Amino acid sequence: MGRTRSAWKGKSVWFAGAALAAVLALTGYAIFSGDGDGGDAPGKVGSSSSAAADPKPSYEQPEDWTDPQRWAALPRGKRTDERGSEVEFPHTTEGAVAALAAANSSVIEDTTSNVDEQLRLYYSYVAKEDQSEAAAERVELGSIDNGKAISREMGLKPGAPMPPGAYMRSHVVGFKVIKASPDQVSVWLLSRVTQKAGETAEEKGSYTRLLLGAKWEGADWKLSVDASKAAQQDAAGETEPKMVAPGDAAFNAAGWTAIREAS
Repeated sequence: MGRTRSAWKGKSVWFAGAALAAVLALTGYAIFSGDGDGGDAPGKVGSSSSAAADPKPSYEQPEDWTDPQRWAALPRGKRTDERGSEVEFPHTTEGAVAALAAANSSVIEDTTSNVDEQLRLYYSYVAKEDQSEAAAERVELGSIDNGKAISREMGLKPGAPMPPGAYMRSHVVGFKVIKASPDQVSVWLLSRVTQKAGETAEEKGSYTRLLLGAKWEGADWKLSVDASKAAQQDAAGETEPKMVAPGDAAFNAAGWTAIREAS
């Protein structure tokens, strides 16, 4: 997994979607657009240029706030699984988006390592047909390598727990549905990735944009290789939505829907 990381533009992309990325790497696909406006188009692993040395802020929020034209309070899952992940989302388009958002939300802090988080996402959200011992090993080995790189970038000791006040977090702030059917959904996700090296350190942030597909499996939505390949086809020929924060007028122009916290 560590060898494929250079196919994307920045470690924050790997952090945000490592679980599915490991599975897709087995089939020769990567579907992530990285930091900065105008990231690489979806394509095969290794087709893009080498990665930037670290995640760079891709955007500065304007002083004037423009209300998003589209909002959604995404539904919650019915329960929490044995790994602490929210699961069993409603069998609706917004349920699929909520599952994808949960699968791309992660926190590394205190004693919770990148390995812990990526394996949690992998086992909780990747479709069973796409899970294997080889894929799980790629997730584990890749998250070890990437976690050390994240620590080095933050000026911390690689492999050691985060010091007090330090963290790296990823959460989804917007989405754009490309195509939806009762059992499969293609969607762009807009995520905010933030990092802080300690209690007195300055928080740094960047945005990532991911193209993903979810399929209905049993009683829940799951990240799927086939659905993600279909998402590539569904998005073919379309302009990638610009990475901008909610509150920027360009957020509306890009067609994003902002996410409210569900009650």
